[in-house]
Formats: sequence, structure tokens, C-alpha cells
Amino acid sequence: MSGSFLRPLLHDTQAQLVIRNSRNQRHLAHDLIAAFDSKTRRTGLLRHDSFPEGSAMLIAPTNAVHTFFMRFPIDIAFVTRQGRVVKTCSGLRPWRIAASFGAYAVVELPAGTLSRCDTVAGDTIVIVPKGQV
Repeated sequence: MSGSFLRPLLHDTQAQLVIRNSRNQRHLAHDLIAAFDSKTRRTGLLRHDSFPEGSAMLIAPTNAVHTFFMRFPIDIAFVTRQGRVVKTCSGLRPWRIAASFGAYAVVELPAGTLSRCDTVAGDTIVIVPKGQV
């Protein structure tokens, strides 16, 4: 993961970071949850009753997720190591599976975030310190 767009999350775990779309400069999330080990990847959002606006769970490495036992729909961006969005799923409801060959990580967001932030396949997302232009 050290050579990926996720590196800022590994470098300084106390930093206030945001996910930003490089194309349009819109912020997708400011409350980032890393799921990089086996336990947190397996659990994901299953224990959450809701997913507030501005939140994101970053799951890596993976190219597939499921929403079994979840209580709410989510948006998903499948991304490469460099942060290029290769596929999106908007409003993925509970009891579904989504995958994208070629993806290295998944960014899970509250439903509606991808549309609101105009984020589509082909965009590049970056993780930067809060306040950085």
C-alpha cells in the first residue's frame, strides 16, 4: 500500500484528511475510516446503523464487496492503486454484491455522494490534508 493513493492514511494516522476528486476539486469525505487488515475488511460497515454524510470507508486490498446484513444503501467507487476510479455503484442496497476486476481498493460512501460530487469512472481521487487546495 505504500505506493498507493492510500499512503497518507498510513503515514500519519492522526492527520485530518479528506478525499477529493482531482477533476472537479469536490470533497467526497472528511471522516475517513481505514479498513486495511483482515478483521476490519470483513466487518466493514456491518455494525453501523447509519453512515453520516462526509464519511468514507476505504477498504484495501480488495476488488469486491457485499452488502449482506447492512441496514442502508451505499455508494461505491472501485479504484486503482493510483486512485483512478474504474467503476462506480450508486445506491447499492443491502443484500447485493459488487466487484470490479482491476480495482485495488473500494471507497464506500453514503448513498448519493457520488452523484452530488459528480464523481464518475475515469476520475482520480486523492487523499490530502484538510484545507489543502
